Amino acid sequence: MFESIHFRSVGRKTTSASDPAVIESLRAIVGADNVVIDPERVEPYGADAVKEKFPPEAVVFPATTAEVSAILRLANERLFPVTARGGGVGYTGGAVPIDGGIVVGTDRMNKIIEINVDDLYAVCQPGITTFTLQKAAEEKGLMFAPDPASYKDSFIGGNIAENAGGMRTPKYGVTKHHVLGLEVVTAAGNIIRTGGKTVKNVVGFDLTGLMCGSEGMLGIITEATLKLLPMPEATSTVRANFRSMESACKVLTKFTPYGLLPMAMEVIDKFCVAAVEENYAFGLSKDAEAILLVAVDGSREEVGKNAELIERVIAENGGFDIIRARSSEEEDKLWDVRRAISPSLMKYGTLKINEDVVVPRSRVPELVARIEEIGRKHDTFVANFGHAGDGNIHVNFVVDREDRSAVARARECVSEVFRLSVDLGGTISGEHGIGYVKAAYLDYAVDRPTLDIMKGIKTVFDPNGILNPGKMFD
Repeated sequence: MFESIHFRSVGRKTTSASDPAVIESLRAIVGADNVVIDPERVEPYGADAVKEKFPPEAVVFPATTAEVSAILRLANERLFPVTARGGGVGYTGGAVPIDGGIVVGTDRMNKIIEINVDDLYAVCQPGITTFTLQKAAEEKGLMFAPDPASYKDSFIGGNIAENAGGMRTPKYGVTKHHVLGLEVVTAAGNIIRTGGKTVKNVVGFDLTGLMCGSEGMLGIITEATLKLLPMPEATSTVRANFRSMESACKVLTKFTPYGLLPMAMEVIDKFCVAAVEENYAFGLSKDAEAILLVAVDGSREEVGKNAELIERVIAENGGFDIIRARSSEEEDKLWDVRRAISPSLMKYGTLKINEDVVVPRSRVPELVARIEEIGRKHDTFVANFGHAGDGNIHVNFVVDREDRSAVARARECVSEVFRLSVDLGGTISGEHGIGYVKAAYLDYAVDRPTLDIMKGIKTVFDPNGILNPGKMFD
């Protein structure tokens, strides 16, 4: 089912990555201790948050760009698949070796090389977590803005490869907006550099942008130069309850007439509220059909003024039990509710199908209402939450994994939600990527001529199809 179209078309003899000669060559490149072949130890590298298992034949941990280059030269010569992997917390199988071969783990490539306060950039290797970089920047009075929910576990390399979003996207954008330059190793083992250390750079094609969201199919990122920003003097978060998800989502566009762009706007439906409250007892209201979280940042004076405005706008549009955090500790507690949602939803079933559709934010109320209709139509439980401020809703269909009929209905729901998102002017993935999980739906959002160009780009970077085969185009 997941056989790569690239390997079918090559017409050349391939080599198993478990071939003793290949394993010895890999050990010679990175050291024997950094090549893992024991089945029990490689098994965790065969799955991500989707929990489907495709164990690799070996896991290799390089420490330098030169080692990554040597690994890919060997793979390209012997024609075995290579899948790059960071934290392994994705939801579409982007870091899962569904065609076997080897996984290249970036765990040892975990250095921050430079934080430049004067020119506002950081240079780092791909194996550090977003949290680690954020904390290092904060120590210098700076901020790395991308803030995915998995920030404590996701690696910078993976965030770039998936073009991760997060809660601060409404004001600061997604990962690609903060990548100035990259060092990348291509499938042939060539080391290329894209972009640089300047905000402006229009020399040649934008290969940096091309790599953002490429899901490890065009090369392996070995170094990143990332844009930093001055740390805002203050932040403030307001939380409010609403009588319906639709009314909560309608508030999203009400701040614009006042010239206000909040840093974050997150919405949570009643099922998410109930699940989080059962697990963590945050003291959330049982009367809430939805919760809206809105955050602003800036100078203390500006933040205070804007937080008051947010409270007023929310109250005028149906919000109640409005709370504003008065300290960083209170603010963290408000956001703890949001971060606790995804694992808490497992109370509703043993299989959670988590999709991340996105539409223009003015269409979010209609999107959410029609998703709920789709769930009722197919007798399937659905819970919605997410980055409503940028139109990105996480749709969760939760069923019993062993109930084949329920799983089939949930899959039909997913298909309809994808079509709905495109019809509303959006698309099928806002930040999770395509991987193998959404590959069958790619043509919902991408037309044939565009898809052909994408495939052509893949062939230029990886003519033998060794990098992350079985993803996106299959």
